Amino acid sequence: MSEEILINFTPQETRVAVMQQGVVQELHIERSASRGLVGNVYLGRICRILPGMQSAFVEIGLDRTAFLHVADIWQPRETATERPIEKILSDGQSIVVQVIKDPIGTKGARLSTQISIAGRMLVYLPQEKHIGISQRIESEAEREVLREKITRLVPADEPGGFIVRTMAENACDEEFATDIAYLRKTWSDIRDKARVSGPPTVLYQELSLSQRVLRDFVNPETSKITIDSRENFQKLTAFAEEYTPAVLPLLDHYTGQRPLFDLHGVEDEIQKALARRVDLKSGGYLIIDQTEAMTTVDVNTGGFVGVRNFDDTIFKTNLEAAVTIARQLRLRNLGGIIIVDFIDMENEEHKKAVLDEFNKALASDHTRLTVNGFTALGLVEMTRKRTRESLAHVLCQPCPTCGGRGEVKTARTVAYEILRELLREARQFNAREYRILAGPAVVDLFLDEESQSLAMLSDFIEKPVSLQSEPSYSPEQYDIVLM
Repeated sequence: MSEEILINFTPQETRVAVMQQGVVQELHIERSASRGLVGNVYLGRICRILPGMQSAFVEIGLDRTAFLHVADIWQPRETATERPIEKILSDGQSIVVQVIKDPIGTKGARLSTQISIAGRMLVYLPQEKHIGISQRIESEAEREVLREKITRLVPADEPGGFIVRTMAENACDEEFATDIAYLRKTWSDIRDKARVSGPPTVLYQELSLSQRVLRDFVNPETSKITIDSRENFQKLTAFAEEYTPAVLPLLDHYTGQRPLFDLHGVEDEIQKALARRVDLKSGGYLIIDQTEAMTTVDVNTGGFVGVRNFDDTIFKTNLEAAVTIARQLRLRNLGGIIIVDFIDMENEEHKKAVLDEFNKALASDHTRLTVNGFTALGLVEMTRKRTRESLAHVLCQPCPTCGGRGEVKTARTVAYEILRELLREARQFNAREYRILAGPAVVDLFLDEESQSLAMLSDFIEKPVSLQSEPSYSPEQYDIVLM
C-alpha cells in the first residue's frame, strides 16, 4: 500500500504524519523545548544504590534522576555468575549510560550501560563481538548472506559488533562500509568526549525527528516525503546525500499557500485524536478513556441499524471498530495495558472473525504488541509497548478546573460548600461583613433558589453577607472576603 510522509516545520516543533490512501495512520511530534531522550548517551554519576531493588539512581542532568536496573548493566559474556549491583557500582562513580526509555509521568528515564548506536543499515554494539540480523528478515538464506557480508567488511581484530537492520536487505557493500565508518567514528567521538568531561554531560544526542524519518520511517511502500520548509528541505537533502542517498528521489519541497497539514486534513485528525469519542462510518462509535494504569476502549452501536437483524448490526459494528481501534492506537500512540470492550456477541464465528480482523489491522503497527482472545467477560486484553508519551500527554494537560476528573461540581454543590466555609470563618473571625466571590452560576443560585439558605445563615452568624459575581472564576472556584 502506497505511503506518503508529510513533515511540517515551525521553529517550535516538528510534526510528521504518515499517510496511506489519504488517511492519517501515524502522528509524531517533537518540540524543540522537549526532545525525546531515547538513544542519547550521557556521562552520569551514581547518586544512590538500592540493593533491595537491585537498581541505582543516576544523575545525568535531567529534572529527575534516571533509573538503572542491574539487568541493564552490561557485563562480559565470560562472566560466570551474575553479581549484585552493590558489587558492580559505587556511590559517586562516573558511568557512561544510554537512555532506553524516556521519562513518563512521574518516572525518571530508564538507562542501560550497554551502548548501541543506530545507523541507516546497522546498529553498532561497541561492547559486543557479535553480528546479529533483524528478526523481520525471515529468509534464512538472506540472513546468512547478510551475516557473511558484514563479517567480510569488519576486520576480525576490530572491537564491536553489529545488528543488521530490516532496511539493509538489498544494501550493497559500499552502503554497509559507509555506515560502519560513520558508526565507529561516532563511538570514537563519544569516548573522546567522556575522557575530557565531568558528569553529568551529554556525550551523544540522537537524531532529530525529521532525520529519523529518513533513517527509520522510509520503507519500500514510501512514495514521497513532503517537506514544507525550504531551509529544512535543504538540511534534510544534505543529510540524505551523506547518510541515506536512496531517499533523495522521494524528497519534495511543498511551496503551496495552504498549510500542508490543512491540505491533507491532518489538523482535523489531530483534533479528533484528542477527543474521547470516535464516530464510526456505520453510525456506531468508540469511547476511549486513557488512565495512568491502562486504556479502555468501549464499542457502541449508536444509531447503526443492521440490514437483517440485531446480531448482524453488532457484528458489522465490531468489524468496523476493530479496524478503527488499531488505527487510533497508532494515531494516539497509546501504550501499556489496553482493554477493548466489543459489543457482546453470542456467535462464536463472529467473535473469531472480529478477532482476526483486529489482528490483521494491528499487523502494520511497528510497535511491539500482544493480543489475547476474548475473556470470560467478553473483553479483549492486549498490551502495546510504551516507547514515548501518548499524543494526549504531549499536547494536553489535566484540566485545571476539574483536575483531570472529567467532571466539575454542580453550582448547588459549590453553594453548599460556601455555606459551610462561611460558618467556619464566622466562628474563627469577628468581621463586620462577609462577601462571597463566586462564578455567575453560583451567585445566581444564591439569588434565587438558595436565597433563603443564605439569609438563614446570615441571621445565625448575625452578620451581613453580600454577593459578588466573578465571570473569570471557574465553576468550582470561590473566595470569602472578610470586610
